[in-house]
Amino acid sequence: MMEESAILKKLLGEFWDKLDRIKDFTVRDAEFSDVSGKIKVAMGMRRSGKTYFVYQHIFKLIREGIPKSSILYINFEDDRLLPTDQKKMALLIDAFFSLYPENYDRRCYLFLDEIQNVDHWPLVVRRLQDSKDVEIYLTGSSAKLLSKEIATSLRGRALATEIWPYSFQEYLRAKKICLNHELYDKKTEDKLTHLFLDYLTSGGFPEIVAIDNPDFKQKILQEYIDIAIYRDIIERHGIKTTGIIKEMILSMLHNVGRPFSINKFYNDLKSRGYSVTKDVLYDYADHIEDAYLAFLVPLYDLSIRKVQTNPKKNYSIDSGIARAVTLDYENDRDRLFENIVYLELRRLECKVSYYLTEERYEIDFIVQSTRGQKKFFQVVWNADDHATMEREQRALHAGMKEQKIEGKIITLNSYLEHGLKI
Repeated sequence: MMEESAILKKLLGEFWDKLDRIKDFTVRDAEFSDVSGKIKVAMGMRRSGKTYFVYQHIFKLIREGIPKSSILYINFEDDRLLPTDQKKMALLIDAFFSLYPENYDRRCYLFLDEIQNVDHWPLVVRRLQDSKDVEIYLTGSSAKLLSKEIATSLRGRALATEIWPYSFQEYLRAKKICLNHELYDKKTEDKLTHLFLDYLTSGGFPEIVAIDNPDFKQKILQEYIDIAIYRDIIERHGIKTTGIIKEMILSMLHNVGRPFSINKFYNDLKSRGYSVTKDVLYDYADHIEDAYLAFLVPLYDLSIRKVQTNPKKNYSIDSGIARAVTLDYENDRDRLFENIVYLELRRLECKVSYYLTEERYEIDFIVQSTRGQKKFFQVVWNADDHATMEREQRALHAGMKEQKIEGKIITLNSYLEHGLKI
């Protein structure tokens, strides 16, 4: 306990010094759930802003009069804590209560960052939730934090908030740009279009938004991809065939907005002499999605057979990440814009699929909101291309007639003026 007390004092001192140095940061639109008695979880890809999202909530607590001594923050990626198991984690938290004995008699707020690095962490979290007057906040860089570990070990006690790279509105906020949307004239449109093209190219990772040099941006984004591949996928899952999963990831990131068929990818590997099973490739796809690097969107259909036999559409965590592995920017704008709309729908916590009409016209998205409302969205980059608009409207109208639900075409101008609403 003496060792844990000494390191905890250092960690707390460094943490509060750091918060004192933070004079300005971008407020995120996401918030932790305010449901009392639930463990709050922030999940997302590395570098997407989870830690500053936690800081945002800690600042809020302090403004509400919560004493600093009742707030504990531990980052389990700190090299001084590695490796960490549930015993070491429990001793650190015990040391916090010993350091401030008054905490035994009041509510405390425990922020445990990158919790997935602690072996068997749910045992400690569950005990703390049962035995102490605490609000527990967890962050992690893996969707498994919710789908497996929380769902099985915490038995419905947790509520998750997904933290994505900046939305376009958060990007504008980070750039300290304030435009009056109520006076949406040609000047405003031109300014927003110019800014959106930068956002489309570079993406919304907070560190990237703060950098002006495009060469540095691309290099850092490529490093993000490498870190996610090695730390959150290869190391975490003990993958031996690293060449195959790296090729799979690059193929997915290079083809956002397009169908991705594991069966086709398998046949391509087989034709080149690679030895791998389809089951392994399906596992790899799960690992890639768990790391928040890329996502496969299924076909919407009541027939399970049709859903399983049709390829899924592929999207990236960030348009900048996708751009970091391709050079064809001019011809990719429509797909990058579609990727941005997909991320907006995920931020709105929608269930997302794509749709094929009876004549196999494709509609980009059919979504179901948290209230159960369904809606079609068709994404069009160049609204001046009459042939494209006619094709997209034909598909949308056919889908609306078949499913008896509303639909909308999202153009760049409509997105910039009104955003995306369900």
